[in-house]
Amino acid sequence: MTDIRLIAVDMDGTLLDGEGRIPDELWGLLDELHERGILFAPSSGRQLATLQAAFADAPADEMIYIAENGAYVVHGDAEVSSDALDPEFVARLVGHLRGLVSRGCDLGVVVCGKRSAYIERADAAFRAESEKYYEKLRIVDDLLAHDDQVLKVAVYDFGAAEQTAPELAEFRDGHQVVVSGEHWIDVMNLGVNKGVALERLQRALGIDRSQTAAFGDYLNDLELLDAAGHSYAMANAHPEVLARARFQAPSNREHGVLTTIRSFLD
Repeated sequence: MTDIRLIAVDMDGTLLDGEGRIPDELWGLLDELHERGILFAPSSGRQLATLQAAFADAPADEMIYIAENGAYVVHGDAEVSSDALDPEFVARLVGHLRGLVSRGCDLGVVVCGKRSAYIERADAAFRAESEKYYEKLRIVDDLLAHDDQVLKVAVYDFGAAEQTAPELAEFRDGHQVVVSGEHWIDVMNLGVNKGVALERLQRALGIDRSQTAAFGDYLNDLELLDAAGHSYAMANAHPEVLARARFQAPSNREHGVLTTIRSFLD
């Protein structure tokens, strides 16, 4: 058996199957991991509440969540780390995004707080995309009229995120602009990513990089893979991810995460 004590797993395109569901076989595997003292950490751009709802069938005190692309990490009920954006920066960014929309860009903006996510675009198409990732979601008249700590600003582009990301180049000075999916762009503090979150978690748990496995498929998983001694790109991964990871796992449609984890236990 490989000496793995911590497994960090991206969700979309990685753990979730072709229909966007958690494979039923995972629940029994989580029990086996717990029996062997191996920790399991879903690692996603999704909101903490969304991840907790997805894993409601797992014992809450055993779960670790790397949420909001690393801006918020929780182990059981305890916060491991968080990294909030400056309110003045959020106001400037939201103003810029509103300007892009007024120029015809088909965008929706999610201000991601610790307590809830907030949207002011309320059409059914954007709500449907937002609700996939944000269990706690409030429609508001003004994205800036709240007293929450903002962990991330997420932008949904109904076109292609990689084409719109250059419009946010001015915000890269001191912050990150990350294409986290075909349609999503995340803006976070500089130095916030899944990999930094995983490193903080390793220190908190006393677990070495060599005892950590990570799985991912997209650009926002690159640092997560770098932080793990056993890094796996899914067969369906972005070419940069395939080039960066040490190993390749079968595709998410083939339940490649589960197959590979089972090989650790043999």
